[in-house]
Amino acid sequence: MLLKNTGKLAGRTVFISGASRGIGREIALKLAKDKANIIIAAKTADPHPKLPGTIYTVAKEIEAAGGKALPCVVDIRDEKQVIDSVEKAVATFGGIDILVNNASAISLTKTIDTDMKRYDLMHSINGRGTFLVSKVCAPYLKKGQNSHILNISPPLNLNPKWFQNHVAYTIAKYNMSLFALGMAEEFRGDGIAVNCLWPKTAIFTAAMEMLGGGGGVKDQCRKPEIMSDSAYAILCKDSTKHTGYFYIDEDVLKSEGITDFSPYVYNTETEPMMDFFLDENHRSIHSSQYGILTNSGSGVSSSESAPQPQPSQSTTSAAGGGSNEVSQVFEKLKGIISEDIVKNTNAVFQFEIKGDNGGSWYLDLKNNPGSIGLGEPKTKSDVTLILNEVDFVKIFSGKMNPTTAYMTGKLKMKGDITKAMALDKLMGKIKSKL
Repeated sequence: MLLKNTGKLAGRTVFISGASRGIGREIALKLAKDKANIIIAAKTADPHPKLPGTIYTVAKEIEAAGGKALPCVVDIRDEKQVIDSVEKAVATFGGIDILVNNASAISLTKTIDTDMKRYDLMHSINGRGTFLVSKVCAPYLKKGQNSHILNISPPLNLNPKWFQNHVAYTIAKYNMSLFALGMAEEFRGDGIAVNCLWPKTAIFTAAMEMLGGGGGVKDQCRKPEIMSDSAYAILCKDSTKHTGYFYIDEDVLKSEGITDFSPYVYNTETEPMMDFFLDENHRSIHSSQYGILTNSGSGVSSSESAPQPQPSQSTTSAAGGGSNEVSQVFEKLKGIISEDIVKNTNAVFQFEIKGDNGGSWYLDLKNNPGSIGLGEPKTKSDVTLILNEVDFVKIFSGKMNPTTAYMTGKLKMKGDITKAMALDKLMGKIKSKL
């Protein structure tokens, strides 16, 4: 969007997994402007009832942008489909110069709530799929021109908060980054750069809209073009000099001289929420900067000592409440609940609020006419939300986005997270009344 195309990738052949929509599609369109050859490797051959885009619609967009397109129906879990698509790409364009491992699966569920089918899906796509496509493309990348592998995956942040709420997804996603860490060294002598790219903030895509409970989360996100511009900048770098990096999109563009990121947002008056796996002030990092433990257990590159355990916060009993901000919020909610809200939300929420004025509360927006009270609901809750009283008040006063609170570890959940995301959508409608 802001980063101009230079034509450096003209005639280069790029294999992109998961390119039928979202970030993968945007990267394909950016590279197409350089007149690159793009292999669109994705499962979506037929239109999805809820998600836009197929490999064929994207192929038309690529050709309209100036590139050449080869749409291939590929499930990256299927070795034969991957091999066939790579061989077809080589037969069509003469080789492969760039691989973008973008395909990914996500399920933000805790251990007990993660069924093994979903677990296997995440690990077979994120980890195994990335390895398989890289393995099959590698012989051609060795012969390619300024060859790159770029994984859309995060830096390896071992802060426990990024594991506690969705450990299966975190490890599946980190597998992509671990493969980049290893392959960067493995293929260094072959002149193949292997790097990762991750957004500093949430990116609005169809998947994000579904996870966020609707289009209301859009104002909290940046546009996918910030990732395509960053990917373009990385893929234009000398592959023999720029490998083993875990890039953050904003850092990449700053290094290209871009300091104004407002064109990448949907709402300039709203601060975009930080993405998963990034702590405050997290920057791009090279693999050589990761700490390694010696046999004695001392850190080679880490100068920080382990944090000391902190006393746990106490929670008040369900008999809590009384005249305080928490109970005032629930009192206001009682006056707002309507038949339409109950019908459209269709969920029962249990709140475990920590603090002197917290306690256990429920919000029944499933059974007409809706109800609120202390203790547990008559109908089993769909999801339990755990947070402190200060953050609870911030969320219901519109000062904190529920999705942001969850992604930063301030809000913990048990149960059906998709139902919890409906709370985010609800807040967008009623916050002015609270």
